[in-house]
Amino acid sequence: MTRIDRYILRQLVAGLLAVTAGLAALVWLTQSLRFIELVLDRGLSFAVFIELTSLMLPGFIAVILPITTFVVVLFIYVRMNSDRELVVMRAAGLSPLRLARPALLLATMSVGLGYLLNIWLVPLSHGAFRVWQFEIRNQMAAILVQEGVFSSLGGNLTVYARDRDRDGTLRGILVHDAREAGAPVTILAEQGRILTTPQGPRVVLMNGSRQQVERVPAPAGSPPGTPPTTRLSVLSFAENSLDLARATRQEEVRMRDSRERGIAELLDPDPAENLRPRDVARFYGEAHQRMAAPLTALSFALVGLAVALTGQFRRHGGGVRLAVGVGIVVGLLAAGLTIGNLATRENSFVWAIWAQAVAPGVVALWWMVGAPGLPRGGARPVTG
Repeated sequence: MTRIDRYILRQLVAGLLAVTAGLAALVWLTQSLRFIELVLDRGLSFAVFIELTSLMLPGFIAVILPITTFVVVLFIYVRMNSDRELVVMRAAGLSPLRLARPALLLATMSVGLGYLLNIWLVPLSHGAFRVWQFEIRNQMAAILVQEGVFSSLGGNLTVYARDRDRDGTLRGILVHDAREAGAPVTILAEQGRILTTPQGPRVVLMNGSRQQVERVPAPAGSPPGTPPTTRLSVLSFAENSLDLARATRQEEVRMRDSRERGIAELLDPDPAENLRPRDVARFYGEAHQRMAAPLTALSFALVGLAVALTGQFRRHGGGVRLAVGVGIVVGLLAAGLTIGNLATRENSFVWAIWAQAVAPGVVALWWMVGAPGLPRGGARPVTG
């Protein structure tokens, strides 16, 4: 590697690290705001908050890495062109491909990092994130109960508390338990506390009543077809205990989503899961998207190089080049989203995922080497 290569590569690497870290931090901040309430209002520790939200970072980086690679390559080369550095290098006999070598090395590293993220780290981190979500819902149910809000736990259990003291005591409690089919229960209590047990969280209710609507079969000797009657059963209590963990315990057998699965599992799901054909098609399309996505870092970098290194030099042409490059990549990103959604619904379009990832780079490389095969306009004959 020559001194010029090291000079350009040093700027590219520094720019890529800064832009990727800044953009990832911005995305992490905006996404983690929906979890900050768990810390401020519901007692979740800050360490758990950091660990939970940090598990989202690999997915963010995998998505933004091709974009940041393109942005850094385009900006650095356009700036060098505006500063006459590329003009001097070209005057020294360096071709566009020779000048593009550091950027291609950076893009290759981005591709390798993208495969590391998409194939290994993203499924691992997203699986851990889902486990944390399950843990919060089932073992930390206390943080899900807000004062003055009807909190749904698992869809079949609703808890309302009028007030919540600083020591965790709940006052003015209403619980609607519909976990037993056909026998919903409504509980009213003056106060209560949520306790953590080895079997999961439980709420201890004090000074309340338990109301249940029961079906009473028709008495013997009634005419055929007589419908059963209902009866309201009311039981007053001084202390009662209710299992909260059972509210969402059925999620232990939930189907893992596509981001938790490895490539092999997406391409060949376990038949024992009895997946719907729609889910099998979605997993197959997701596998090809995950395998093709890192290649867009190389394609986008080649697009940036083709825009920055071709064409005539203009003293104030940097803004135009930036606008053209950004416009092309925005169009490619929009096309990628459309093709990805289409391919996950209809697997016959999977080839378009690879075409969108590879074709722009091939076209950009062809343009950089002078567009061989493209008809050239010759000199007009002189007429007298």
